[in-house]
Amino acid sequence: MPHTASRYLAESARVGLRHFTHADGAEFAARARESKDLHHPWLFPPDSAAAYAAYAGRLIEDRTKAGFLVCEKEADGALAGFININNIVAGGFLCGALGYGAFAHAAGRGLMREGLDLVVRYAFGPMRLHRLEINVQPGNAASIALARACGFRLEGFSPKMLYIDGAWRDHERWAVTSEMTHVVEERTPRT
Repeated sequence: MPHTASRYLAESARVGLRHFTHADGAEFAARARESKDLHHPWLFPPDSAAAYAAYAGRLIEDRTKAGFLVCEKEADGALAGFININNIVAGGFLCGALGYGAFAHAAGRGLMREGLDLVVRYAFGPMRLHRLEINVQPGNAASIALARACGFRLEGFSPKMLYIDGAWRDHERWAVTSEMTHVVEERTPRT
């Protein structure tokens, strides 16, 4: 019997990870609208077709970004959330900054934990990054719990770091390196 290739970049027991596509716009925007109360005041994912097209376009076309959709395998690939690696820097840094959000129907079920574990392994494996960072507002207990559960360590505090929802917000800095995980390969800086 021939082997059928997975439609996912990486998989765990319950989720698959794949890149954003323009075709995901309707489902993503609908999930974002359903999740407004969950996301506010921490993040504001695109909730219209036009906003999604611009957002996904940046993730698809910009080499300093990588966008991943966390898909629930038992629900025929329904979107459970998203994880983006932004500000990817090559050379001697080999680092990226993570941003993520669960959709309301998937929140609290451990799906994002599986998804973030997959992204970390993918970033330190095929993407050959050395370090990932998460900047999170101190009051966002769910995001901090996810970072901690996935092995990120608290490295510091940045006052008034990002402009979100009309004000400059303080953030905690969390990070993980390839040496802190089981995905350790020789990292030679690329230019």
